[in-house]
Amino acid sequence: MKLLLNNTECGLIPLYDHDLDQKKRLKLGENYEVTIKKVRNVDLHRKYFALFNCAWEYLTEEQQEFFATKYQFRKTVEMAAGHCDRVFSLDRREWIETPKSISFDKVDEFEFRELYDLVKNVIFDVFLKHITVDEFDAELINF
Repeated sequence: MKLLLNNTECGLIPLYDHDLDQKKRLKLGENYEVTIKKVRNVDLHRKYFALFNCAWEYLTEEQQEFFATKYQFRKTVEMAAGHCDRVFSLDRREWIETPKSISFDKVDEFEFRELYDLVKNVIFDVFLKHITVDEFDAELINF
């Protein structure tokens, strides 16, 4: 079980309703072991996925069919933004790129903010040349 908590003078307080529901499952008087870790900006994480969902809606039908899923689209854009590793494929007998994880424990706040900006640049430079950033940002609010 993972909970997002805010440290206050009164103790650790659940950040969201989901976290409060999870905390309520813990039995009073029981002892629990926890690992404390500062989390990345959750709102930026949500905005990151909203960025992809919004961009997906702007893709043409042919582009959506090419990628087949939003996940494939996201991984392709992340790799184009440089968020990938080079590994040797034994089947192909060549070096290939594979996308890196963006999980909270793999990417810190600073690196994630950089990735957000790089990904947004790729989306506009490659896929959304026909709209302005302002137009996109106005639509992004709806995601």
